[in-house]
Amino acid sequence: MAACGRGSLVLAGAAWDWRWMRASHCLLAAAAALTLLLPCHCGAQVGADRGRSRDALAMHNQPQDGAPAGQAEVQGLPQAQFQARPQGQAQAQAQFQAPRKNVWRLSEEPLCHEDVVRLCPKHTWQNNFAVLECLQDVREVDDEISSDCNHLLWNYKFNLTTDPKFEAAAGEVCRITLSEVKECADQEPGKGYVISCLIEHRANITEYQCRQFITKMTAIIFSDYQLICGFMDSCKNDINQLKCGSIRPGEKDVHSQGEVVSCLEKALVSEDKAISDNCKKAILRVAELSSDDFHLDRHLYFSCRDDRERFCEDIQGGEGRVYKCLFNHKFEEAMSDKCREALTTRQKLIVQDYKVSYSLAKACKNDLRKYRCNAENLPRAREARLSYLLLCLESSVHRGRQVSGECQGEMLDYRRMLMEDFSLSPEIVLNCRSEIELHCSGLHRKGRTLHCLMRMGRGDKGNLGQNCQQSLQSLIQETDPGADYRIDRALNEACESVIQTACKHIRNGDPMILSCLMEHLYTEKMVEECEHRLLELQYFISRDWKLDPVLYRKCQGDASRLCHTQGWNQTNEMLPPGAVFSCLYRHAYRTEEQGRRLSRDCRAEIQRILHQRALDVKLEPALQERCIIDLGKWCSEKTDPGQELECLQDHLDDLAVDCRDIVGNLTELESEDIQIEALLMRACDPVIQTYCHELADNQIDSGDLMECLVQNKHQKEMNEKCVVGVTHFQLIQMKDFRFSYKFKMACKEDVLKLCPNIKKKVDVVICLSTTVRNDTLQDNKEQRVSIKCRKQLRVEELEMTEDIRLDPDLYVSCRTDIEKHCQNVPFGNAQVVECLKDLKKVLTTRCHDKIFKLQESEMSDPELDYTLMRVCKQMIKRYCADADSKYVLQCLKQNKNAELMDPKCKQMITKRQITQNTDYRLNPVLRKACKADIPKFCQSVLNNVKDGKELEGQVVSCLKLKYADQVLTGQRLSSDCEDQIRVIIQESALDYRLDPQLQIHCTKEINTLCAEEAAAQEQTGQVEECLKINLLKITAEPCKKEVLNMLQESKADIFVDPVLHAACGLDIKHQCASIQPGKGRQMSCLLEALEDKTVRLQPDCKKRLQDRLEMWSYAARVAPAEGFADLAYQVMASPSKNYLMGLLALGVCILFLLGMTCGRITKRVTRELKDR
Repeated sequence: MAACGRGSLVLAGAAWDWRWMRASHCLLAAAAALTLLLPCHCGAQVGADRGRSRDALAMHNQPQDGAPAGQAEVQGLPQAQFQARPQGQAQAQAQFQAPRKNVWRLSEEPLCHEDVVRLCPKHTWQNNFAVLECLQDVREVDDEISSDCNHLLWNYKFNLTTDPKFEAAAGEVCRITLSEVKECADQEPGKGYVISCLIEHRANITEYQCRQFITKMTAIIFSDYQLICGFMDSCKNDINQLKCGSIRPGEKDVHSQGEVVSCLEKALVSEDKAISDNCKKAILRVAELSSDDFHLDRHLYFSCRDDRERFCEDIQGGEGRVYKCLFNHKFEEAMSDKCREALTTRQKLIVQDYKVSYSLAKACKNDLRKYRCNAENLPRAREARLSYLLLCLESSVHRGRQVSGECQGEMLDYRRMLMEDFSLSPEIVLNCRSEIELHCSGLHRKGRTLHCLMRMGRGDKGNLGQNCQQSLQSLIQETDPGADYRIDRALNEACESVIQTACKHIRNGDPMILSCLMEHLYTEKMVEECEHRLLELQYFISRDWKLDPVLYRKCQGDASRLCHTQGWNQTNEMLPPGAVFSCLYRHAYRTEEQGRRLSRDCRAEIQRILHQRALDVKLEPALQERCIIDLGKWCSEKTDPGQELECLQDHLDDLAVDCRDIVGNLTELESEDIQIEALLMRACDPVIQTYCHELADNQIDSGDLMECLVQNKHQKEMNEKCVVGVTHFQLIQMKDFRFSYKFKMACKEDVLKLCPNIKKKVDVVICLSTTVRNDTLQDNKEQRVSIKCRKQLRVEELEMTEDIRLDPDLYVSCRTDIEKHCQNVPFGNAQVVECLKDLKKVLTTRCHDKIFKLQESEMSDPELDYTLMRVCKQMIKRYCADADSKYVLQCLKQNKNAELMDPKCKQMITKRQITQNTDYRLNPVLRKACKADIPKFCQSVLNNVKDGKELEGQVVSCLKLKYADQVLTGQRLSSDCEDQIRVIIQESALDYRLDPQLQIHCTKEINTLCAEEAAAQEQTGQVEECLKINLLKITAEPCKKEVLNMLQESKADIFVDPVLHAACGLDIKHQCASIQPGKGRQMSCLLEALEDKTVRLQPDCKKRLQDRLEMWSYAARVAPAEGFADLAYQVMASPSKNYLMGLLALGVCILFLLGMTCGRITKRVTRELKDR
């Protein structure tokens, strides 16, 4: 059984505690004073209904068996008490000091005696108030008091509260309090307003007797709505209309009279039922007055008695503490449904009127007055709403004003309360009803319904109506979970483990917790449930920049100055979501020349937000709004993190204009600060830490970090994700030159002047490169392209060579060839380009032409040859550090056979030499040196080649033959051309692969006759020597001709015959030391030494020379002269040239002598015939 209202009233102390005795004496005195009062009406006038109600009550008060005489006349009070009259204050005090023996007591009434004995402790029997409290707080169903006793109790309370002299007694007991509280002392007497005023100010009453008196009377009044002064008058019609008055005294336990108030409260907070304004005010007033002690809310008290014992046993009553405790346990599994429903109704009343929360009203009273959050010129309905209070005070907090910690704590509790239960927000209930019923039913507890609606707002689960979306956005602003993640219970519970591991260094409740969670989104530390809750909340926070408290604090000045924003709690409905943030980040990346830049702190915050929001396209309001159609059209299957934006960038040219603009702006922003791409930064962290850490630490990026990543894209620390991300960004940059920040800033003015109306980066690069080349070739004194642009242009050209996809024109031209011939070759490291170069002969015409032009540009500028520069990077530093970039390949060729040359680099140099020898146009040095010689000596070769076809080494072969013939024919090449041809002959003599014509015509012979030599790892002329030795075995005329040409070339200089030169090296030093090399002079010296019997040559040299003579003799026999010049060359080149020349001279002499001696052979013609 209950022990008379546990925990909430003073009378709940121990039976023999001295404090109990003192309180009892005080209350006995007050009760004695009240017994002197005659019953009368609450106000000056009462209605007919009230009179009829009292008549009915009088009829019920007829004497019963065992009842004291005169009970009917005094409506439940003893006759002796009725006849007593006050004789002044002294008499009353005397009466208190010497109470009469026949004082009426509830415990002695036959109607209640049995219940009192059964339910109430014996020490309370002498105190009517203690008995009253004990009986009206009966807990168990089995302990309910009898109907007759209930009726007697109600009459007793009614008489107390309807007596106009009740105020007089209150005036005596609360005399000091009334002198302090002028508001109550000035109330019109006789209408019950004094008591009402004292109850309202009971928290400020310090007078002990008065406080106890008012506390007791409050408990009496709030036990029945009919006892509340004025309540019945204000709500009578509403009670009848809503059928809330079906419970009558005598029909059921009178304690259930609290159900009437509960019925009205439920109607008040319901969107479907209407309550008159007067009754609404009365209901809220009752709720306000019962805000400090949950015993005073009779319906809630009886609904939650067991739950109070279960959850709040140790919570002391008063000041709304029990309410708050029960609110905190509202969604516990053990909470009864009845109590949960009553608590929800109470919370809804608080939403309507914040004063219904005693703790909130008390804690924030001064702050509300200080910051004019309860201004008198505002309508009561608005200023009283919890949402208005929260917005007003939160605005003060965000503006840096001081709000007491106690008030902020209360605000935190009620913001959490609103986020836990959607039903407390009338706008959500009204505007989101269909969405909740369709998608979110059964998710009422712990904020899950709101997160379900948020998920729909993101488009992950159906779609929200516009009104529901706006209501959700307003609720997020009211609760402001961005300031403290704990406000969102669903998020708090889902992310608790992540916070404890990833964000443990941040103070609990700090706004940066959310930022920390965003930084760990899609990482190993993040859990799926937390990820969903976080993105759902961030979706709405991203649509209002004010909901990020750190961003607002650091950028409110800039936003007001640059974006014309209003106060924190003021919303401009004309601005689209995210408009202010878009304005801020546009200014964040302006140059100093453009002016109006953000402050450093604000810029840092903008970068932080951008880095986080880049993880999900839905966190960019403007992007999602403008690209919703394109997202569905092009990117419906791209659901992984970051894929949606990448997809939009890939389809940039196909997007609608508005979407293309916003994607372009965002991509342009990323080019300046690639750290916005958080996923890319995570993937590239090893490379950044090793090679780019200094750039990453800079607050201002300016495109340097991405440039560093591109340059180190193929380091061992680079992983596949980073390579893919960097390459993708490079590919996107090709769509618009603005997407390359450093290129844009360096060349913007040059592009506008020289390449107007060109948008694609590759076209801009070609345009500017062409301009630079033309200015260089024409020796213009002033370059039209600025120095800073030329430097950055060089960087862009080099980057484009790494991947064929970075040259869209080349990629499109060769796509079919790539799919056919290089489908398994990775794109990076220029591997696809190398594959196409190797298979150039089988490529389609269009692709072949593009590859040839690419090779032509690479040979003209070796720095553009990505593979060569990568493979020979270290060798370039060692041997060609001081060489001009255009002559790097020439330098490498000169050092190709150096002892420390890297084998891989040497192999790559040979490959490039082979390419150059296939076509003189791919050898810019040769082309320049032989500019005049090629048309002079090899025009026939040029005439026989069709347009677009490669020369396949024919021009080089032609020049090599002319070099070999010039000794005999006298037709010499120019000195520069001669030098280049000599080098080519020397190089090709060591490696047959450098002679394209030999390779083309002698492939079969090499594979059959010289397979072992061809398989050698390093070529030193073995294959050429093998072909010369096996010349007699060669049957194919084209191959035989090429071998004969080699023999002919070797006559021109011993240096072009590496085998012979190696064998005769010592003999050259001894026998031909004074002979200058070139033009066959050293070869002639060795041949003369061979014929001179007095000269002793080295055996190997002698044998090689003899072999060469035999080869030349055979060559002369098998290769007849094709003309007089060829015949003369063969004669002069023959070992028997002296003999042949002697015979020729003899023949000429004989012919001359015959002519002189024999005369004319023809018949002389007569003069007559001549004159005809």
